[in-house]
Amino acid sequence: MRITSVETSVVALPFTMGGPHPLFAGRPWEKLEILLVRVETEDGLVGWGEAFGHAAIPATKAALDTIVAPLVLGRDARAIETLTRELMHATHLLGRNGAHLYAVSGVEIALWDLLGKRAGQPVWALLGGRERASLPAYASLLSYGNDLGLVARNTADARRVGYRHIKLHEVTREAVLVAKEAAPDAAIMLDVNCAWMPPVARDMAASLADDGLYWLEEPVWPPEDSHGLAGLRRHGIPLSAGENTAGMFGFKALVEAGAIDIAQPSVTKVGGIGEMLRVFRLCQAHGVEVVPHCPYFGPGFVATLHIAAALCERPLVEVLWLEMEANPFDPWVRARDGHVAVPKGPGLGCDPDPAILARYLAAPPVRTEAKVAA
Repeated sequence: MRITSVETSVVALPFTMGGPHPLFAGRPWEKLEILLVRVETEDGLVGWGEAFGHAAIPATKAALDTIVAPLVLGRDARAIETLTRELMHATHLLGRNGAHLYAVSGVEIALWDLLGKRAGQPVWALLGGRERASLPAYASLLSYGNDLGLVARNTADARRVGYRHIKLHEVTREAVLVAKEAAPDAAIMLDVNCAWMPPVARDMAASLADDGLYWLEEPVWPPEDSHGLAGLRRHGIPLSAGENTAGMFGFKALVEAGAIDIAQPSVTKVGGIGEMLRVFRLCQAHGVEVVPHCPYFGPGFVATLHIAAALCERPLVEVLWLEMEANPFDPWVRARDGHVAVPKGPGLGCDPDPAILARYLAAPPVRTEAKVAA
């Protein structure tokens, strides 16, 4: 079934986060932006994907509209692996990580949505999974600039509404201790977003060694310094990384260096669902747990639900700790009592609400299409 159009659009959703909005890439981050990818085939069936993301949306959208979308027109939407490999090869001179890979990821997710709809099966079933009503989630707090009062309050609030795992985005041991006091029966994770060069990271890991962290995420700059990351293992804290890692071979470098206990591939960045499968197989062969990175708000988040439901032995889904004014993919992008529901419908199982899409549209959609001969 051939692809007749690819359409990109951006929705911007106002949100609150239990504190002042942070700066992101030099500007206030006050709205959640979703870069949606809509792929239609000649029989009128539509699949939805999401491409990364955040302040990179203009670059990713340009890559989609000008390069990736024209390459997929007229292609068989069912041949996902072949098409994705050829897209990656066609764009590899433009960078093996970044906007073009993100663009391919968004298209690839939409193709899986189409595949499931055509087969009448949810993606988790296509991946060989069993039906699960819901999955446990963890609250991923945003950064409060080391305001310990806000760290304590939001940690306590997250525990009160049912989260048993809570992740901080801070860079001090004091924040960890405050969070542990605020929610003593919760597992606390710390994500420092590649804050430290290896010598400082080793000192920080030593200071955190006895604090019972569930994991320490991306402690080393730059993130591709797998041996620098591996040097922290001796402190006994489980180490996680992978949201900035390029594809299965990037994870192969982390695994072979003995750098991680937990791999965190991101479906909207790594190349889509098929590349996630390859990362899972690699990690399973080497005894490394996979907990997908997914602080997203649309099809990327929903695709992660299907992946986690099918492939994770101990699923744990990342949910950003914030309150959206609305979301076109409600209710599937929200947690309740520390859990997220898994769609049972075919494909991703949740097309967006067109009224909410229209209400929060940030710019007119861009449609790339071609007439396909019969």
